[in-house]
Amino acid sequence: MSTFAGTKSMPIKPLTILHTSDWHLGRRLYGRMRYEEFEAFLSWLEETISAQKVDVLIVAGDIFDTMTPSNRAQALYFEFLGRVSKSCCQHVVIVAGNHDSPTFLDAPSQVLKFLNVHVIGTACDDLTDEVLVLGDADGTPHCIIAAVPYLRDRDVRSSSAGESADSKDANVIKGIRAHYDEVASIAKAQQARLVEANQRHIPIIATGHLFAAGGTTTDDDGVRELYVGSLGKISADMFDECFDYVALGHLHVPQRVGGRESIRYSGSPIAMGFGEARQQKQVLLVKFGEASKQVTDETSPSKAIDEVISFQATETVAPIEKSVEKLSKKAAAQSTEFMDDLFGFGESADNEAITPNAFDDSISSQVNAIQSNHSTNNSILASNLLHHDESRQMQVISLPIPKFQKLAQVSGDLEFINQTIDKTIQSLDATESVWLEVIYTGNEVVSELRDHIQSMVDGSSCEVLKIKNTHTYNKVLNQQQISETLQDLNEQEVFERCLVAHSVPDEQKSILRDAYEQIVYNLRHEDTQAE
Repeated sequence: MSTFAGTKSMPIKPLTILHTSDWHLGRRLYGRMRYEEFEAFLSWLEETISAQKVDVLIVAGDIFDTMTPSNRAQALYFEFLGRVSKSCCQHVVIVAGNHDSPTFLDAPSQVLKFLNVHVIGTACDDLTDEVLVLGDADGTPHCIIAAVPYLRDRDVRSSSAGESADSKDANVIKGIRAHYDEVASIAKAQQARLVEANQRHIPIIATGHLFAAGGTTTDDDGVRELYVGSLGKISADMFDECFDYVALGHLHVPQRVGGRESIRYSGSPIAMGFGEARQQKQVLLVKFGEASKQVTDETSPSKAIDEVISFQATETVAPIEKSVEKLSKKAAAQSTEFMDDLFGFGESADNEAITPNAFDDSISSQVNAIQSNHSTNNSILASNLLHHDESRQMQVISLPIPKFQKLAQVSGDLEFINQTIDKTIQSLDATESVWLEVIYTGNEVVSELRDHIQSMVDGSSCEVLKIKNTHTYNKVLNQQQISETLQDLNEQEVFERCLVAHSVPDEQKSILRDAYEQIVYNLRHEDTQAE
């Protein structure tokens, strides 16, 4: 039985945790460097930590975009940790994601401990090392973190020759479950000792970097499968009830898992691809004890759960310093609707490009999503209460992140694309810019399409990073290939082109795709920093 069942009536020391993930420092977008965005986000995060008096920061994987991060990406990481260690934040917990090199993250971990930065890059042989008891400056314990990193295939199962895909899938899930069960058992034993000594409930927070079954993703979000095919997708019941909160990473869309309010993805802090262009990004505050009572609940939490939460929602967070409040209002003004984080509500309009069918009724609102904070609606609130659990004395609150670089997708024929780009240019002020992905869906074959599109943005602060020609792709494949560059394709698309170019029979394509996916998986997950 969970220790929680016997201690839920006990007091909880005030505690504020900030959950974020999937920074992907160093990531490019079609060749464009994004360091200014990352630097702006980390500065905002540092200010938010101070404004919200955060005690523990959790980063649930994918700190870097590659296993060999650039010197500049590393500098951003270490400089941020150095600054935060001098703030009110008492502890930082970082676990590796599938993009990270476990050994690279682990290398400075012993030094970072002196800054109260706890890094778990590699799954530990002794799982006791993944269970962290964190205390305040006086050494009084206030929470337990089950710091589970991304569990690689080799961490959770032993492969065998001739193993079927179904068997492999079952063994991966079984291994992940066993890992979390053992960590939960260790954490509960630690909790029981601490409860007896301190006579109050000590929350247990787990981390993870994994793919939940039914998880929502978007096109072009950069999310890679953690395992080949559909392997390793877990369900909410894998997490022990002793976990007061589970902070997940990997999926870039904020969402809960399997209807469990306390199991959540925070999502990525900036749009990693044009598929995320219209999402409102967020970080999550998890407040325990007296800290949770700072939130004014003007409507029932169940109503907030059942409805798509907009920035006009009535829940508010306690006073925020002016600098952070200004940035948060900027984020709110940049989106006409807040992307709800619940499963089962269907596809969000946030994933749609600006299309001709939507033009007459909603082009103004969609272009407004590209704009900066010109809104004069001061009633827009900066934060939203997502969940309130009185029995656990816990609340989960979303904080919107400003958009540091505007992205937009435009899809249609040349006339519509031209109209939309003109409206976008008019909506920007002298200091703003927007990166565009243009998807041509017209029926006419347009020669020199790139030149046509480029002429529309010449002399403006719009920059076209990618052009897709779906008409040519579907009807004149060979012409499409002539105009394509490798920048326009990912590795899977290149492979598909090869299958077509070499006239591979349909009955062989499935086998070749499976083999190719295995090769790509091995390349992506090999820790190049390891000896």
